[in-house]
Amino acid sequence: MMRQLACALAGCMLLASAVAGCTSARSNLGTSDNSCYLALPSASNAVGAHGRLLSVDLFTFTALRERAPQLFTALGTKHASPQRVCVVTFVGKFNKTSVLDPLGSSSGRLAVVVLATPSNQLLGTVIFTGASLHVGHTHIG
Repeated sequence: MMRQLACALAGCMLLASAVAGCTSARSNLGTSDNSCYLALPSASNAVGAHGRLLSVDLFTFTALRERAPQLFTALGTKHASPQRVCVVTFVGKFNKTSVLDPLGSSSGRLAVVVLATPSNQLLGTVIFTGASLHVGHTHIG
């Protein structure tokens, strides 16, 4: 009886540690862009209901200038340069009256919302026409 209880207890402890190990290893999304998922409500608010989420990427401000110079230029220098920014891209139909803090083209199929992180301060919503734009891991356009 005592041996069965000891085996049952050992089995439960083994199962509990296996489950705890599995859940703690996957408690985040497995990307360096995790903090940007907290910016999704702010980014969605910036474009209203005018588009579909296409990508979410985290950049240093320097990396954004190097990897997406067209986007960086459209942002201008009206805000102090944050250390890191979240770049959230939406596809749909956008114009300067349908987004918050509009920059770029007067209308277009892509809206790229740029937010400082971790504050989620909106730096701008850049509208692009159907032209291709390479941001982060995906090719957009």
